[in-house]
Amino acid sequence: GVVSMENLKITLVKSLSGRNKKHIATAHSLGLKTINDVTIQPDNAQTRGKIAQISYLVKVEANA
Repeated sequence: GVVSMENLKITLVKSLSGRNKKHIATAHSLGLKTINDVTIQPDNAQTRGKIAQISYLVKVEANA
């Protein structure tokens, strides 16, 4: 059968303009470019690390 991994739904809730360049690059690496963009990412250490860097820009929801 298919093993279902937990996914995280990440929504960009604040504009990237004028932000720290590293944080913009992090958002882009998650596929978030403009406000209200949504991405589904696997819940793993790498994703969590990215979210931690830009937590002030995003809303995160668990999404089975």
